[in-house]
Formats: sequence, C-alpha cells, structure tokens
Amino acid sequence: MVEIKLLVDCKNHLGEGPLWDVRDQRLYWIDSTACEIWSCNEDGSDVRTYYVPTYIGSMALRERGGAVLALADGFNFYDFGTQRVTAIANPFTDKPGYRFNDGKVDRAGRFFAGSMGYDFDPLNVSITRKPGDGGSLYRLDPDLSVAEIDTGLVCANAPCWSADDKTFYFGDSEHKLIWAYDYDISAGEVSNKRLHISDQNYARTVDGATVDSEGYLWNAKVLGGRIIRYAPDGSIDGEFEVPVRNVTSVMFGGRNLDVLYFTSMAKAVRGVPTTQDGAGGLFAIYGLGVRGLPEARFAG
Repeated sequence: MVEIKLLVDCKNHLGEGPLWDVRDQRLYWIDSTACEIWSCNEDGSDVRTYYVPTYIGSMALRERGGAVLALADGFNFYDFGTQRVTAIANPFTDKPGYRFNDGKVDRAGRFFAGSMGYDFDPLNVSITRKPGDGGSLYRLDPDLSVAEIDTGLVCANAPCWSADDKTFYFGDSEHKLIWAYDYDISAGEVSNKRLHISDQNYARTVDGATVDSEGYLWNAKVLGGRIIRYAPDGSIDGEFEVPVRNVTSVMFGGRNLDVLYFTSMAKAVRGVPTTQDGAGGLFAIYGLGVRGLPEARFAG
C-alpha cells in the first residue's frame, strides 16, 4: 500500500534537490532562494540547517568531505563545520541574468549543473523565448576544470543517468521537455541529443528527476501536484498525486533505497500565497515496491 508522509514541515521557500547519502545514511536538500542546506535522518528526525551566502541551485557531497555547491556565483566547495564556501569557478561572469539551478554527479564523480534565468516564471506568458536562448549546462571535473556541455536553456532541470550509464537525461522547465543524450561515462561527454519526454500540460512543467534501479525515470511536476514515472521509451508508466501542488524534486533513499523523498515550495506564485498544508515541506512516499540507485560523490 502506497503511503505519503510529511516528514519535515520545514516550509521551504523553494525546496529542491533531495540527496540521499548512502555513506552516512542521511538525507540532504536545499532551500534554493532562502540560501539554506537542510539535512535529516531517514525518518525525518535530527533536522539540521546550514547556511550559504547566496542562492543555491544544487549540491553534491564530496569524496573528501564537505560538499560542492552550484551557487548563484558559480561552483564552490562547502565546509559543513565552518559553513564557509571556497570559490572554484564562475561561468556566469558574462551572463549576469543567469544563475545555477539543478545539478547531479555522474557515477565517475563529475558534477553536472545547468543554469536558469533570474526572470524565469513558468506562469508569466509575457516572457517569450525559444529554444536556443540563454543558459547552459556545465560539467565540473574532478581536476576542477569546467566545460560547457550544452546551450540554449532557460531553466535547466532534471539531470540524471540511466542505470547502465549509457543515457543522460536533461530538461528545461520553460519548454516542458526532457531530452535524452548518448552518454560516454569514460569521458563525461554527451552526443545524439533527442526529445525524450514532452509534457505540454498547461498546468504543470518538468522539475527535478531521478532514475530507479529498473531504469525508469521519475519526474516531479511543479505546479501540477504530480510525480510521474516514465518507462525507458518515454511513455508514462505511473502517475502519483501528491498533497502539495508545487512538488519540486525527487530522490530515492532510506536504508534500502526504497523510499521516494520529494521536496516542495511554499513561495507565492504571481504574488498569491501558498495556503496548502505542508507546502514547502519534505515528504516521503512508502510502499512503491521500487528501489533507487545510490548517488555518487564528487571525486574532486
């Protein structure tokens, strides 16, 4: 029997990026625009909060301890003890209208993170763009070099890899698309970009995603109150209604990697306050009968 629980009523302004650490058996997530990192045990206990100096798009834990962050001003290392950041590189020096958004680490230890425009608003029809505008996808290698992997993004989201590491998935919330690329895990290179999922439902758009051990992609539908499981061919395999409209990202975790955690946001949309109980909270779904894959740590 599937059961959904509100684990932490944290009222995040923009909760994002749940990350289960198999080494320490803890869940991490971020409040992107409140400039915070959150952490708790599997059951939502022992909640801790850490602070960063600017907007945080995504994070990954490091093999050497601490984390690597995709902040508004670029890639940074983070020390949880001192709560201090150390700059690595800023690819936005010539793109002042953009900042980092969603990101993840491949199983070779490289950190991929994409950008978004500060003016992105999925409900603002006055902002008209076309594919080819704006932001980019970047790769931070363990030697701390940065490569631009793809361009033409407005609000980068949903990076994840197939279970066999041969396919990379990546999306853009503005255009409600997720692409698939052939992936070379030995070099960290993508090729053969093609459309994988197009969800043009006017009431929702794509947000954070993960892939389970069977190779199915799970995607949070922000503004739509849904989480959808997609088969490897891009068809819908299952759809789950959740208690909050603005569900933002998903990640399998727990001792057996069989709990689907999801984040949400409490911020107002178009100035209208969010009134749902639990909005901005961290939730968990039990009883799905599916397991996830362990997340890698950044190797640098």
